[in-house]
Amino acid sequence: MKEPEWSHYRAFLAVLREGSLSAAARALGLAQPTLGRQIAELERDLGAPLFIRSQRGLVPTDAARDITAHAETMAAAAGAMQRLASGGMSDRSGVIRITASEIIGAEVLPTLLAAFRRAHPAIAIELILSNRVEDLLQGEADIAVRMVRPSQQALVARQIGTVVLGFYAHKRYLAAAPPLTTPEAALREHAIIGYDQVPAFLRNAPLPVTRDDFAFRSNSDLAQLAAIRAGFGIGGIQHGIARRDADLVPVFPEYRFQLEMWLALHEDLRASRRLRLMMDHLAAGLSAYVAGSQA
Repeated sequence: MKEPEWSHYRAFLAVLREGSLSAAARALGLAQPTLGRQIAELERDLGAPLFIRSQRGLVPTDAARDITAHAETMAAAAGAMQRLASGGMSDRSGVIRITASEIIGAEVLPTLLAAFRRAHPAIAIELILSNRVEDLLQGEADIAVRMVRPSQQALVARQIGTVVLGFYAHKRYLAAAPPLTTPEAALREHAIIGYDQVPAFLRNAPLPVTRDDFAFRSNSDLAQLAAIRAGFGIGGIQHGIARRDADLVPVFPEYRFQLEMWLALHEDLRASRRLRLMMDHLAAGLSAYVAGSQA
């Protein structure tokens, strides 16, 4: 069996993502016949059909689903090689791809990355906001800011510190809501903001909560933060973020949660000067943030 070309896998992923040859061709900047030929050659090389035509467009076959994860790994690795080679070993140019949780990525990193950009204007930055633990080993990102300790042995990890979270509510909400008495009463009398799927750290909390206890449910941390700021109810926020807004009032300070913060880099990327510069820059900025988030 002939080994398929990488460009054919790229075409496959584009069709899988877009759902049609025409849309995939536009996304890749190719002519539709060219992309169709690449898909046909990949199917021939693999010895299996990958898509079935339907009224909804091109539907992936079982064979397509079987190879998707491997094709995505190849794409991530190709992207990592391209980013690393884009500036060579220089600290003056290139691309850095960073992954972080929604809250850290949206609320903390932009200021730090803006300062880095001013010092290194030829370096482009890609930021992935995801609470999923991105796999650096597969090249999905160059640097990860994680709220759990990295477990892969091939990563160079640096512990930044411990982020503390507490419960807060907007002054506008508290002015219209019943008086706060006890946390147990608050679960019955107040609008509590939380998750659609309760995470483990809340299931093990001193005051256990369930999905039904939440008046506003979202698995997006940014959506929860927006709801608290809008005056919807009471929810958890990192102290370092809540203290920026004088209208956010801490409630039940005896209830607090802690999350470790780590920086991680694949050990094979340590030779890149720009990545080392970014690691040092983030370590300094995040350490200052963590210090400001303590109770």
